[in-house]
Amino acid sequence: MQKTIYLSVLLILCTLLSAKAQSPATLEGKVLSKQKPLELATVALKGTRFGTLTDTAGVFRLTGVPAGRYQLVVSMVGYETHQKTVTVTAGQTLRQTVDLRESANTLGEVVITGTMKEVSKLESPVPVEIYTPKFFQKNPTPNIYDALQNINGVRPQLNCNVCNTGDIHINGLEGPYTMVLLDGMPIVSSLSTVYGLSGIPNSLVERVEVVKGPASTLYGSEAVAGLINIITKNPLKAPVVTADVFGTTWQEYNADLGVKFRAGKANSLVGLNYYNYQNPIDNNKDGFTDVTLQHRISVFNKWQFERKENRLASIAARYFYEDRWGGQTNWTPALRGTDSLYAESIYTKRLELIGAYQLPTTENITLQSSFNSHNQNSYYGTTSFMATQRIFFAQLLWTKEFNSRFSLLVGTPFRYTFYDDNTPATRSADSLRPVNQPDRTLLPGIFAQPEFTFNEQHKLLLGLRYDYNSRHGNILTPRFSYKWSPNKDNVIRLNAGTGYRVVNLFTEDHAALTGARQVVVAEELKPERSWNVNLNYTRQVIFGSGFLNIDASAFYTYFTNRILADYDTDPNKIIFDNLKGHSVSKGISVNLDANFAFPLKLNVGATVMDVYQVEDDADGDPVRTRQLLTERVTGTWTASYDFGRGFSADYTGNLYGPMRLPLLSSDDPRPEYSPTWSIQNIQLTKRFDNGFEIYGGIKNLLNFTPPANSIARAFDPFDKRVVFDANGQVVATPDNPYRLTFDPNYVFAPNQGIRGFLGVRYTVR
Repeated sequence: MQKTIYLSVLLILCTLLSAKAQSPATLEGKVLSKQKPLELATVALKGTRFGTLTDTAGVFRLTGVPAGRYQLVVSMVGYETHQKTVTVTAGQTLRQTVDLRESANTLGEVVITGTMKEVSKLESPVPVEIYTPKFFQKNPTPNIYDALQNINGVRPQLNCNVCNTGDIHINGLEGPYTMVLLDGMPIVSSLSTVYGLSGIPNSLVERVEVVKGPASTLYGSEAVAGLINIITKNPLKAPVVTADVFGTTWQEYNADLGVKFRAGKANSLVGLNYYNYQNPIDNNKDGFTDVTLQHRISVFNKWQFERKENRLASIAARYFYEDRWGGQTNWTPALRGTDSLYAESIYTKRLELIGAYQLPTTENITLQSSFNSHNQNSYYGTTSFMATQRIFFAQLLWTKEFNSRFSLLVGTPFRYTFYDDNTPATRSADSLRPVNQPDRTLLPGIFAQPEFTFNEQHKLLLGLRYDYNSRHGNILTPRFSYKWSPNKDNVIRLNAGTGYRVVNLFTEDHAALTGARQVVVAEELKPERSWNVNLNYTRQVIFGSGFLNIDASAFYTYFTNRILADYDTDPNKIIFDNLKGHSVSKGISVNLDANFAFPLKLNVGATVMDVYQVEDDADGDPVRTRQLLTERVTGTWTASYDFGRGFSADYTGNLYGPMRLPLLSSDDPRPEYSPTWSIQNIQLTKRFDNGFEIYGGIKNLLNFTPPANSIARAFDPFDKRVVFDANGQVVATPDNPYRLTFDPNYVFAPNQGIRGFLGVRYTVR
């Protein structure tokens, strides 16, 4: 009997010890900075699904953690990322106290765009630039499109003097080569490349990540020059209330409002942007509005759901409406589509849905999806353009950390695009009975990205993507990235890869619809292909209590099958065709980011580039031509000084070297190249302890505007007084000695001159 009791007790003890050995552990602690708790710091175990945010006391707690060794990663915007190896024992609680150091730069911040997974900027093998709302507030703008003007190598380009639509150039390549993402989803593309960018309000932005160079391996078509990922605010981390309202002396008014709230186990953020400008101004006296009149509203709502083990689940929606017109100043909406007075009137309606859901499995698998519907109702004089585009996108992402030296990312994207308009682009080729044929494109694919960490100095990232385009067939895009860190202050990155782009002609080139030129598509257009290499060097220099970050890149891109708009062969036509040759974009870019011991911060950047195409002439000799509307030199700068007691000043500006401009004929009296020009701004800000800020200043200090004759024959917008010969060529007459037609495409800079602005911000955290 006694032996039985002893055996029973021993069995119970073994069972308890076994249960304890198999039971999960708990990791808890506190995150501080200078002995003060940090709220909403991100705490995660790298390569696992375990992660959380600190509370108001800086406390975090991770439960249900299996026993083992992990990399504890603690990060927060504005602080250096902390990484530490921890060992948790089954059934026990491990306590950690983490003291984060303030970052003088953004090298320690977590980025996702370059590799499609979270990694510190310093450790990323792909160079990624980060820009926060504080950077954009140094030169307040009503939307992200305008805000990008102070980023080196990134230039918002106006494409029309009348309606002021535009796109974004990266390293000299036109807007269609730039992919714009919203939370990693391809929201802005094709039709909305021209008309959707100005509708993204600053109020919903947490940060903007910019990758310059090929990204087609991860993101597919359009990511040839690079990509811009607009990451929206996390409802859990966002302030309770934000408000930003400003106006200008041109009678422009903009309001950004944001409110977050909690509903059950979900956190929600609602954002509203409203912009209004209804004051026709014609300072250059050409009879046309200098800036388009606009009325737009954007409503954004994002939900973040709490789930077991901190798994991701979020959904967001945005609705955008805009009514804009530019043209002869006495035009009214009643004249829309008539030839009484000329105007370009555009109504845009847009709906976006974005979602992410981490599957309840032991593996790290996430489903991402998006849908957008873009409807445009527009008239360019008497030419109507009615278009609808719907894009559905979904992909599964599987991330696996096999060990500290090897990880793998696999994705299975699928994209469906529906496009319809009233142009020949969606009309059958049957000349006897042409019928409307909307374009439907299927684009399934798969990509794999293995990453090898050999040691602290060397890291290799490879990638291969396969896409099947229902129109163009099989497409392969490989990628290579190598990072070498000889020491903690120097990083060298070499990136190479290929890209491809499928062209949607009428949705991307605004010149195809504006003015009086006829659009001609020479033959069936083939997808463009590119080969790109980028060498990046980053160095950190500490001097006393100051800091300097140097970021320099050399880039080279080689294109085949490039689709070009020929403005020169026939002044009355825009002829689109694949280039019978090749084109090149190459250059050097340097960014300097400096913080001094005294309260001065400088951010200065410059890019020198050469973009051209080479094509054989009639005799078979190669002819090199410089690309239109591409500058030789760009420069940007931001200087900020803190006077103390809440007063600060910001001086921002940019400079662009000569661009080759489209002329109408050999007799066109306008210069073939633009001058070197600069837009400069100054702002003063007063911050109060109660969350209020008052700011004001002057935009375009130098009052630079393009020549008054940028719009050719603005007095005859319907070419009623132009004489054509039997071949459709313009005949010189006393009224038209230079053989011109109405054309608003000679554009290189905004027509908006000097103006003052005043605004107020309010934040409740």
